[in-house]
Amino acid sequence: MIHVVGGGIAGLAAAYRLQQRGYEATVLEASDDLGGLAATYSTAGDDIERFYHHLSKSEETIVEVAEELGLGDRVEWLVGKNAYYVDGVVHPLDTLPQIAAYPHLGLYDTFRLGLLTLEIDVRGGRPRFDTYDDLTDFEDVPIKDFLLSHTTRGVYENFFEPLLDAKFGDRKDDVSAAWLLGRIKFRGERDLRRGEILGYFEGGFAVLIDALVDAVGRENVVTGARATDLDVREGGVESITVDTESGTEVHPTDGVVVATMPNVLESLTGYTCDIDFQGAVCAVVTMDEPLTETYWLNVAHDAPFGALIEHTNFVPPERYGGDHLCYVASYVQDPSEAVWKMDDAALRETWLGHIAELFPDFDPADAREFRVARNPRAAPVYERGYLEMVVPYDLHEAVGEGVYYAGMASRAQYPERSLNGGIVAGFECADRIAEN
Repeated sequence: MIHVVGGGIAGLAAAYRLQQRGYEATVLEASDDLGGLAATYSTAGDDIERFYHHLSKSEETIVEVAEELGLGDRVEWLVGKNAYYVDGVVHPLDTLPQIAAYPHLGLYDTFRLGLLTLEIDVRGGRPRFDTYDDLTDFEDVPIKDFLLSHTTRGVYENFFEPLLDAKFGDRKDDVSAAWLLGRIKFRGERDLRRGEILGYFEGGFAVLIDALVDAVGRENVVTGARATDLDVREGGVESITVDTESGTEVHPTDGVVVATMPNVLESLTGYTCDIDFQGAVCAVVTMDEPLTETYWLNVAHDAPFGALIEHTNFVPPERYGGDHLCYVASYVQDPSEAVWKMDDAALRETWLGHIAELFPDFDPADAREFRVARNPRAAPVYERGYLEMVVPYDLHEAVGEGVYYAGMASRAQYPERSLNGGIVAGFECADRIAEN
């Protein structure tokens, strides 16, 4: 029996793959909800994720798994419109004419930014198409230095810097250019006549989580089961201790996959991970009318959030009983920040008040629901030297035989975290167990 700690997508993927390889697997989830960051709220129609999610065309493994599970026809590729709110104006940035018309970049700035997104290096006057192939070449390069060298100061100051402030706050100078290039590659599928092409499941990501649970066997997925200790001896892992409502249980095991954040790995094994994580506060606002026509609106404004993601400008509102659903999102670098310390009522008043400043026609009373999700470790800070800190899939040298790691600090979640990366990490651990 292999025990998988964590009922998010990585843990469910690990159990699914293990069973495909002929192993018995049990998933242990400490909370009452499965799916991790893909857990959902109910709506007047389909469920919606508590934290925004979509697929990029580069996420191939998750699509392959959906097809294996009979969900291939539930993966929809839709247009996700992007825009930038600057100086009181929403600037669409989807088509070539819209990008060319963006007033906060000069013509040469726009030219250099466009070439970067196409991964063409024109430094020295000769175009090169392989400069950005190996992201590790930029692992120790600060983003600002990279952008000033590979684009222009205008591109950095008027386009990227506000986005980096919103994403990483006072940690922005620590982040490597490898992350930025990885994000460009990750989000690189674009129809220049319509916008970015993104994927979503008809019915939401809950249909994928449910299908994985069904494939693993609901009897093999236990919620309210918190792993508290591993007994690892010279011969390898021998047992796992689990706290449940019924009390403390000790189960013999042939192997353990820890598919959680690295702090749980440390509490179970003593293995320390030096990767820093940032928290996230994310609200889903239910309204009768949309704010804009845009899906993803980056906000370069003195607001306590960095983006407004209008989900029902991406997925039709009819899927949600005609309601319009908008995510308001902010990353948190330190728990002392005001946005992290606010209770839901204060957050609602503050955030909706700022939305009304951005869009004077919006009345905070128009928000019929304001549901808040918080996670203290929503994403890694992809600082320089990150690859030296990732946790190996197989921890036999550092911890003992039979202990594996598939959480967000794994190699599959570099240079950008994703649900696809969670599935890849789960598969990598399961395959190593089979090979060993």
